[in-house]
Order: sequence, then C-alpha cells, then structure tokens
Amino acid sequence: MRTFILLAAVTTLAACTWVPLAPNAKAVRVVAAGVAPANCQKQGEVAVSVKDKVAFYERNDLRVRDELETLARNEAPGIQADTIQPLGAPANGEQRFAAYRCGR
Repeated sequence: MRTFILLAAVTTLAACTWVPLAPNAKAVRVVAAGVAPANCQKQGEVAVSVKDKVAFYERNDLRVRDELETLARNEAPGIQADTIQPLGAPANGEQRFAAYRCGR
C-alpha cells in the first residue's frame, strides 16, 4: 500500500510543472496563428517542449499549451523579438513559434 501511495504522489508531482514567465518576457506579445504581423521583422523561430504525458497520465491540454507559450515568450528576448506567433498546434508536448521584432 505504501508503494502505491508513493507512486501516486510521484506521478502527481511529475505531472505538475510550473513554467514561470521571465521578467524580460512580460512585454512579449502573442499574436494568433495565420498571417505574419504587419510592419514586423522576423527574427527566427523558437521550438519549445514540455512533458505532455507522465507514465499513463495525460496532462491537461490547456496547461500544456499555456506552458509552451510561456516558454516561447521566455525565449523571444534572447533573439531580440518582442512578438511571437504559433506556427501550428502543439503535438506531443512540442510547438514551434515564429519570433518577430515589431518595435511596439
């Protein structure tokens, strides 16, 4: 019984990750997928990933999407970007974003 409780606790904790937004990423804007934002210079692409499954447990899709977006926002300032745009839907805990400098 103790083994089961320990396994359940480890699985629950492993499934919960928290991705904090970096201070310099707070100004990074997220635009909807589709047409590239006007008057912006493309700085590159950002690929991010998080765990979407832990053993037999599938994480909440909304939480996974939120964490992927936060990770992409955290990466954007490193390539002098102030705007990100998803290039597609998340798949297997991974997602790519285009990064732009729009000079807002």
